[in-house]
Amino acid sequence: MTVGPLRVAAGVVRLRPIRMRDAATWSRLRISDRPFLEPWEPSAEVDWVARHALSAWPSVCSALRSEARRGRILPYVIELDGRFVGQLTIGNVTHGALRSAWIGYWVHSEVTGRGVATAALALGVDHCFGPVRLHRVEATVRPENAASRSVLGKVGFREEGLLRRYLDVDGGWRDHLLVAITVEEVAGSLAASLVRAGRAHWA
Repeated sequence: MTVGPLRVAAGVVRLRPIRMRDAATWSRLRISDRPFLEPWEPSAEVDWVARHALSAWPSVCSALRSEARRGRILPYVIELDGRFVGQLTIGNVTHGALRSAWIGYWVHSEVTGRGVATAALALGVDHCFGPVRLHRVEATVRPENAASRSVLGKVGFREEGLLRRYLDVDGGWRDHLLVAITVEEVAGSLAASLVRAGRAHWA
């Protein structure tokens, strides 16, 4: 299902499910933005270009869809005025007594700093607390990643602690901040909070 829309300075933002035909755009954006994305993403044995080649998308997409069918992951494309500009993934979806998930996202460098990631994150968390009926959403971010920390802060995530040498990123074990938000901390919806703060408008 599509989530949104929400209007920001850059245009209209919405989340929609990933598609097999996203291959060309996904590959082009990921490869062109390697200098901006690779320093913040988990290390891998396969070279960045090979990991994001056009031929890599079918297996990536199929794996995400398979996990989505099991209810464990919610993989979305971030659209700006109908264009693929990034991804938002809600993972490790757990119900029962925990009712939590983690959230992660990236947007293309051409649209950073224009409210796109903030709007997408707000829409994603609202979806978690609404239809998915979760209680808590968390994320991890490197302390040095000022841009992502700013996005998380605008949406209302709060810091809970520092995870020492948490993840192998960019060739080394990096510290990460654990941030989280629970449904009790949201007044109505996060999208509505952005509108009230003048950071977004209803589309």
